[in-house]
Amino acid sequence: YELYDHYQPAQMRIVPPGTNVQQFTPPKGDELQSELFKRITKHLDEPEKPMILALSRPDKRKNIVSLIEAYGQSEQLQQHANILVIAGNRDDIDDLERGAQEVFHELLVAIDRYDLYGKVTIPKHHRRDEVPLIYRIAAATKGVFVNPALTEPFGLTLIEAAASGLPIVATEDGGPRDIMANCLNGELIDPLEISSISSAIEKLLLDDDYWQQCQQNGLKGVTEHYSWEAHAKRYLEIIEPIAARTEKLLRLPVERREMGRDERALVTDLDLNLIGDDESLQALLGLLRDNRKSTKFVIATGRRLDQALKLMKKHRIPEPDILITSSGSEIYYAPKLTPDTAWTKHIDHLWLPHRVTKLLDDIPGLERQPKSEQSQFKLSYYINPEQIDVEAVKSLLHREELSVHVQLAFGQYLDILPLRASKGMALRFVADRWQMPLERICVAGGSGADEDMMRGNTLAVVVANRHHEELSQLEDFSHIYFAHKPYAAGIMEAIEYYNFFETTSEQATGSN
Repeated sequence: YELYDHYQPAQMRIVPPGTNVQQFTPPKGDELQSELFKRITKHLDEPEKPMILALSRPDKRKNIVSLIEAYGQSEQLQQHANILVIAGNRDDIDDLERGAQEVFHELLVAIDRYDLYGKVTIPKHHRRDEVPLIYRIAAATKGVFVNPALTEPFGLTLIEAAASGLPIVATEDGGPRDIMANCLNGELIDPLEISSISSAIEKLLLDDDYWQQCQQNGLKGVTEHYSWEAHAKRYLEIIEPIAARTEKLLRLPVERREMGRDERALVTDLDLNLIGDDESLQALLGLLRDNRKSTKFVIATGRRLDQALKLMKKHRIPEPDILITSSGSEIYYAPKLTPDTAWTKHIDHLWLPHRVTKLLDDIPGLERQPKSEQSQFKLSYYINPEQIDVEAVKSLLHREELSVHVQLAFGQYLDILPLRASKGMALRFVADRWQMPLERICVAGGSGADEDMMRGNTLAVVVANRHHEELSQLEDFSHIYFAHKPYAAGIMEAIEYYNFFETTSEQATGSN
């Protein structure tokens, strides 16, 4: 709400939403004799063990694979518990949408990597009306409910689990913080840290007194804070004193800010630009906060989403309005990290990653980077320029009629992307969707991967600590400023040079 006019936190009150949890109740005692229990645990060697339950749609942002990784790396959890993953319904994984296919592929690979057969089960089908019983089954085994999502706007499943007598382990990002503060029925975790997930689950499963306490706290907290009766009561507690001292409600004219007028955007990479000098970084972030009503904050990075979020958290960088990741192949929007599916469909045109890897994997001088650096639309290699150069790679790919975009960063990191994907093309796609003139966008870069963002009609700055002489070929462009200072200090130098926050961008470039 800080983004809106007249932001006055002292006058704001938060009322937990009302939810209908009447169908969610604690275990009745017959759950482990039910047909559903037999069906969902038929692949488990010891089905009576405490059940670690995850229930969500098969979406990468739900981060279910990290739960499997945490379980696979914990001998304690494997010895004391099973995992039940409810991830929608399926007949054949190959018939699912690509994103869901990838989630199941990651889950099955992780199960195989840690040899978790007989300990983890992912039922193919369940009915909506069976969900309350699934919660009760997990509670009857003295298990826990785990939500390891990268971010969770609210967390209705956490309320359902608590009402079913199931302690919870949930991401610290978003709504679960409020739920946990009200219910005190489990543990918050850093979804990007595997050890955080396993430690939280172990704490609950291995301490029966603590488990019982969290169960009772959850049952009480849901009733006190998240029932419709509690919602209405809290709302009236806030409204009635105001209404009592209000003699007459005046209908005042509404002030509106002209949308789009003098709005601008600052676009920057993480590495070399924001990361490297914490003092100048905090000064830049303060400057952005001061101008938040007229300036969108955009981060464009070669890193994957999970890596970018982890790095931002480490350096206390707030979530940007727009996050472009994986070298421009993914676009996410605040505040829910909503992916731009139109962009995904757009860049998927003629993308044949299997043919690319088959062609390049045996080329001397090229080595695939770890799986953590790969994504759906980004194939990443290390390149040894003494054995092969980038132009030779481009020629080889084009001779095989592969429609790809090839880019080099830091002299050794080679990314192969769909022909329609890059940081620059992603930025222009976003600018078009948001109807934001390129002349009102300032782009900061420091490596060759940033070049196509800086060409064209945007304002741009190359920070002084750029990688070697990458981007030197842009020195003759009048709209590109080469800063004398490194990192975020260089970005602020350019902001002052362009008078970016004080004038319209047409004035900054001297246009009539």
